[in-house]
Amino acid sequence: MSTAIASANLPLKRNARTLQLDLIVTPIFFILLAIMLVVVWVYSDFDRTTTSILEPSRLWSQFQQQIYLALWSTVLVIVIAIPLGILVTREGAPRLKNNFVAVLGLGQAIPAYGLIVLFFVAFGQGTVTVILALATFTLLPVLRNTIVGLEQVDQTVIESGKGMGLTSLQRLRKIELPLAVPVIMAGIRTATVINVGMATLAYLIGGGGLGETIAAGLKNGRPTAIFVGAVLVALIALALDFFGGLAQRYLRPKGLAS
Repeated sequence: MSTAIASANLPLKRNARTLQLDLIVTPIFFILLAIMLVVVWVYSDFDRTTTSILEPSRLWSQFQQQIYLALWSTVLVIVIAIPLGILVTREGAPRLKNNFVAVLGLGQAIPAYGLIVLFFVAFGQGTVTVILALATFTLLPVLRNTIVGLEQVDQTVIESGKGMGLTSLQRLRKIELPLAVPVIMAGIRTATVINVGMATLAYLIGGGGLGETIAAGLKNGRPTAIFVGAVLVALIALALDFFGGLAQRYLRPKGLAS
């Protein structure tokens, strides 16, 4: 059966080469941005207002909040979207699949700012509200990629599993999910990067994050503060995307890893 799996998914090997390049380019961009940040931090003349905005302990707290919001919203998306994607790809559920995708598509069509405000009205301010809003906004990419990943598995491979006496659950666990991992992980990486960016709006409803630094820089006309806040957000996004790429590489079936 391993031969059938490998031959049925040759296009994924080409995607693996693209992923290898991605895992090289992303750290390069990370290092370049980090160097720019250090240069600006060391050689810029901070006035009193900029010094106050970029107070290290406050910046570190916002940095941690940004990661916290992005990670937990992504975890919530994974917990909901992947089981849902598996459910709607089972036999007899095509209408359910279309309905879920359509509803979540409407949710993603709402601007991020508006969605956060709607959740604020419904649930009040705080990090939990932000996490729920972020998860709602990024459910669709993971759900859609889970559906696509499972549906692209060659039926001959699944039939081979049936011929070997595997149950539907065993086929899902040993054949379908392993072959769908690269596509599912691509959706998770997309959701993670979106969540990192959207988390900068968390400050609007008391959720913290680096959006506070960026907003303070904009309000007071301090481009250095804006730059530092924006670069820190970009560094978080690049780092999490890189780790997602590593997971995408090493969770794929061994026959497709090269």
